[in-house]
This record gives sequence, C-alpha cells and structure tokens, in this order.
Amino acid sequence: MKWWDRARRDEQVPKVSRPSPNRHGRHGRAGRSALTKPPIPAIGSRYDRFEMTVGAASSFLRGAWPDLKDIRFEIASMPLHEGESGTPRWLVDRDNNRILIYRVPVERLSKAHGLPMHRTDVHHQRILIESAVFGGAAEFLGREPWELGADDMH
Repeated sequence: MKWWDRARRDEQVPKVSRPSPNRHGRHGRAGRSALTKPPIPAIGSRYDRFEMTVGAASSFLRGAWPDLKDIRFEIASMPLHEGESGTPRWLVDRDNNRILIYRVPVERLSKAHGLPMHRTDVHHQRILIESAVFGGAAEFLGREPWELGADDMH
C-alpha cells in the first residue's frame, strides 16, 4: 500500500466519535459530581470573615448579657479622627445604641504575638477581631473584657 492510498482510505472511513479521556475515570465510570449542589462559594474575602466573626461574637454576647440585646454591632472601615492613645478599634455610641467596630485598624494595626494580624493564622485573626468586639461591649457595659465570658458569677 502506497502513501497516497492511505490518505484516500482515511477520507472514506467515517470517524467514530470516542468519549474524551477526561469524561471517564480510570475504571471506565463517569467522574463524581460535586459534593455540594448547587456550588456554594466559600467565604473568601477578609471582609466576609470579619463580618462573620463580629456577628458570632456579638450574638454570643447578646445571649450572655441581657443589657446588650438592643445594641447594634456595626462595622465601619476607618475612624474619622484619631483617639488620644492612637487609632481606636471601636466606638461606643450610647445615644444610638450601637457599637461600631473599625475593620482596618483591627486587621492592620492589631498585633498577635508581636506580628501584624495579616501575617498570623486564621485562629489569631479571629481572636483579634473578637477581642475588639469584647472590648467595645465591655466599654458599653462599664466592665473589663475578661468579665464578659459566660459564667455563673455575673
């Protein structure tokens, strides 16, 4: 068979459609479907994690302290003015019944073990955010932050 006969024969034979190699797994079965349906996006941004942590800490505090039930915990990016001892992490607004947590100072200026927060792990980030929420609630209640834990003594 000459090379020109081979080319003519390939044109005459209809091509059989074969499944793509990544459609089937190693044993000929189809691949598995996604674990969650429909796909749910993961919490990925710093703001989402910050908001979730503030929400969890504030709901804990509202359950433990009846005085905080009507207080709103809100998130703002930056304070408008510097405080006496530097950039504040929160603002207690008793007239409007709210505690304002400033996200950027808590994320960027707070330190965990001497390192800025963005260089530490997720656990330490959560601790720093919760400490700002507890600090604001403690200032609102006129107590120290470590007194706000749920115990039988308050």
